[in-house]
Amino acid sequence: MPFSNVDTGELLRRARVGDLTAIDELFARSRERLCRMVQFRMDRQLASRLDASDVVQDAFAEAHRRLSEYLQQPSVAFYTWLRKIAWERMIQLHRRHIRAQARSVTRERPGFARWPDESFVELANRLIGSGTSPSVQVVKNELREGIRLALERLPPVDREVLVLRYLEQLSTAETASVLGISEGAVKMRHLRALERLQIHLEGPEL
Repeated sequence: MPFSNVDTGELLRRARVGDLTAIDELFARSRERLCRMVQFRMDRQLASRLDASDVVQDAFAEAHRRLSEYLQQPSVAFYTWLRKIAWERMIQLHRRHIRAQARSVTRERPGFARWPDESFVELANRLIGSGTSPSVQVVKNELREGIRLALERLPPVDREVLVLRYLEQLSTAETASVLGISEGAVKMRHLRALERLQIHLEGPEL
C-alpha cells in the first residue's frame, strides 16, 4: 500500500518497530505545515537572516533525536509535538541572533508570540475568502484593511485562536492541544473572537 494511503496512526505504529520509511513519511507530511507556521510567526528581524525551511530542518533534527522517547509514550498528536519543537527552536534562534528587548519573542508566552504585520494581512485575506471580479475586489480591499485594524485591537488570546484556525489551519483538536484547553473551549473562543472582530468592524458607536 502506498504511504499516501496510510493514516498517521498506522505510520506511528510502524515507526515504533523501526520502519525508517514510515518515519520519513511522518516528517514529510508535516514539513509544509510547519514551514507555514514559522513563516507566519517568525519575527521580521529573524526572518531577514534565516529561512523558514532552515528553522524547520533544525526542528526536525531535534525531533529525530527525541523521537524514540515520543513514540514510547505519545501524549499529544505527532504534528502538535513537532510544532512545539519548531516553536522552541524559533525562540532559541531568536535569542542567538537578535538579542531583542521589549519585542523579543522570548518575552512572550509560548503560543502567543507577536507576529509580523504581513501576517495580519494574510489572516484578513483568509477571513474574507476568495473572489476575483474587479467590483468585488474593490470591496474586499476596503474590508481587508478594516479587518487588519480590527485584528490589532483584539485581545491576544482571541487573535491566537484565529491564527491557529485560519493561518496555521489547525483542526479544533490540534488547536485544543496547542492551547492546552478542551475542544469545547476552542469552539467557544473561536466564536467569541469572531463576534468581537465583528464588533470592531461595525465601529465603537454600535
